Amino acid sequence: MPPKKKILSTFIAFDVLYADGTRSSNRRVPFTELGGLDGDTPALAFIAAQDHEIGVASGKPRPEIRTIMRSPLKPSRE
Repeated sequence: MPPKKKILSTFIAFDVLYADGTRSSNRRVPFTELGGLDGDTPALAFIAAQDHEIGVASGKPRPEIRTIMRSPLKPSRE
């Protein structure tokens, strides 16, 4: 049987930890925003822009982002 092909996702999921201790899981960042020499650094700016839009729409500003990290991959059901 031929090996299974890996499916490349168009988004990368990140977990965000805010300064007030809250956490937001699986925040999606387009794959095209990442990579190169900057690695995951552009994801912080992308998520901060999303948070700003959310804060404007809801009328409540989002807390400051402390850290971001890639969400762990879910184990496959093989």
